Amino acid sequence: MASSGDISNPFKTEVEHREYHEEKEAHDEVHRINAVVTAPETTLESFADLDEKKILRKMDVRLIPMLAILYLLSFLDRGNIGNAKIEGLQEDLGMSSDEYNLCLTVFFFTYAAFEVPSNLLLKKLRPSRWLPLIMVAWGTVMTLMGIVRSFHGLLISRLFLGVTEAGLYPGCAYYLTMWYSRHEIQLRQAMFFSAASIAGAFSGLLAFAIARMDGIGNLEGWRWIFILEGLATILVAALAFFVLHDFPETASFLTEKEREYVVFRLKYQGQFHGKEPGHTQVAQAEEFDWRYVLAAFKDWQIWINIFVYWGVVCPLYGISLFLPTIIRNLGYTSSTAQLMTVPIYIAAAVLSVLFAFLSDRVGKRSPFVIAFMLTMIVGFSMCISSTNPHVVYGGVFVVACAIYPAFPGVVTWLSNNLAGSYKRSAGMAIQIGVGNLGGAIASNFYRQSDAPRYVLGHGLELGFICAGIIAALILVAAYATINKQRDRIIQEGGDAQYTAAELSAKGDRAVTFRYMI
Repeated sequence: MASSGDISNPFKTEVEHREYHEEKEAHDEVHRINAVVTAPETTLESFADLDEKKILRKMDVRLIPMLAILYLLSFLDRGNIGNAKIEGLQEDLGMSSDEYNLCLTVFFFTYAAFEVPSNLLLKKLRPSRWLPLIMVAWGTVMTLMGIVRSFHGLLISRLFLGVTEAGLYPGCAYYLTMWYSRHEIQLRQAMFFSAASIAGAFSGLLAFAIARMDGIGNLEGWRWIFILEGLATILVAALAFFVLHDFPETASFLTEKEREYVVFRLKYQGQFHGKEPGHTQVAQAEEFDWRYVLAAFKDWQIWINIFVYWGVVCPLYGISLFLPTIIRNLGYTSSTAQLMTVPIYIAAAVLSVLFAFLSDRVGKRSPFVIAFMLTMIVGFSMCISSTNPHVVYGGVFVVACAIYPAFPGVVTWLSNNLAGSYKRSAGMAIQIGVGNLGGAIASNFYRQSDAPRYVLGHGLELGFICAGIIAALILVAAYATINKQRDRIIQEGGDAQYTAAELSAKGDRAVTFRYMI
């Protein structure tokens, strides 16, 4: 006899039944494609009739715009506290400058702590479900920030914002590596990340407009900044649930053979011989195993790369959180300060995409990353050495135009050199999670007592940039040495002592894998 629950919820039962069949079909398709691309007879020539550029264009149109919108909202919601500050947040809540800085800082602790778990869940729960879910969560927190009445309320809100936003950027960055191979990924990372630059510009324009709502509903203008931007995030999350695609194996906008080709490219990327007759065929490990997660935590290159990441992310957060305040302290009104941030961010977005294209074209990451960090040194030196508002503004312009192209380069560089899907997932989350603790540090660089020159803040940024350059040079030397050693081992036939399964399990530590410099 049917239970009363079954009788009263026929719609629920039907939905669950349909979801079960959809997931089963998707699972079967993944296994079918994996069987095809790993079959001995399948080689690159098997897909000679396909137009790779056409496939990439289809992927770009279906994936990048939605991800860019998600990250734009994320960066907007994360950094809008800087805009709210110059509209009176600190005074209205009766906070000291140290209390304000603490509210900025605590965000990064929970943000860093939840990035690895979130990235591991992304593949398990499917991107089209997980990413919209966390968007709804952080949009809710952001909206509620608009009704806080005290320092403690804002502090707790920022803690929860860190928890809910943690999975978005590392999740999107990892998600792209499940679609694009390593010689084309930086352009896509930059197209998606340039949304952060646009967010910087849009944040100033939006805050300028929303702040005019001061007094409506008996709420201050800065409260409306939080409320409206939070509600916009929730609305976009609902759209993302229907628009986001999960994996290449189940992409409805690709043909069956195109799906097989995309998966084939990803499985054999980074290998010395790829998949060629007469050589050991080493496919990327896709299955989940805790040893891959542990391997990420023990990998030397991730921890050295974090110093490179700090050399970029500390200036990034210093600029995004304090740029309006720095410009206002040069003698401009708050509305003018908001608007003067716009051209900086627009220029940075254009340069980010341009240099990512060049980096993919030449197949190198480190020359671009190091060059941009040297450019940051020039910009901060201009800021620290002058009291002329025009020189300081020019210095900040130079810094921003170097930070935004450098950031996707650093993230892409590490992802290029991690093999194995789950090791890459954990490794990118560690890099971005621990790396974003630099944001917690940078939140305290620009103290109100140091205005208007901020010598201490600019000086600390210069120190982190120099440390990042040294770390980048260490990575270049290490990668070049290891690649030469592996070339010699291959020439001596050393790869023959391993099976394909053993080399696959080793990931980027296999003698067949080559690091990208």
